[in-house]
Amino acid sequence: MIFAMGVALLLASTIHAQNPDAIVGKWWNEEKDAHIEIYACDGNLCGKIIWLKEPNFPDNDPKGMGGKPKIDRENPDASKRERPILGMNIVWGFTPSGENLWESGFIYNPRDGKTYKCKLALENPDRVKVRGFIGVSLIGKTNIWTRVK
Repeated sequence: MIFAMGVALLLASTIHAQNPDAIVGKWWNEEKDAHIEIYACDGNLCGKIIWLKEPNFPDNDPKGMGGKPKIDRENPDASKRERPILGMNIVWGFTPSGENLWESGFIYNPRDGKTYKCKLALENPDRVKVRGFIGVSLIGKTNIWTRVK
């Protein structure tokens, strides 16, 4: 009886630790200049930019867009270069892959117009490692996002 109760408690704690919604919410990017909202979409996780510290291009913008709202002008697809950065989905396709880990996703960087494979690892309720990479995870970069309070 005691053994069965111990197993039940262990299973309950494992289920809680693998909560696929634990990462859902609003996050500061590492540079602290944007909020990204991670949410459930089509059975996976997605994320969009919901706030920008500087939503407009600076007055001295080298491409002559000073004061105008930031758009996706670095996108290699010319048909997408006019879409606003604010509200843009930048992460998508993530599925739970173990305790506090989501993989098989992608991240788009509007600063350089490139899309990378990505995985997310929740270190604690307020900190997530965002690993963008090309091909294999060894060739990439990790950023730390912190939960918006």
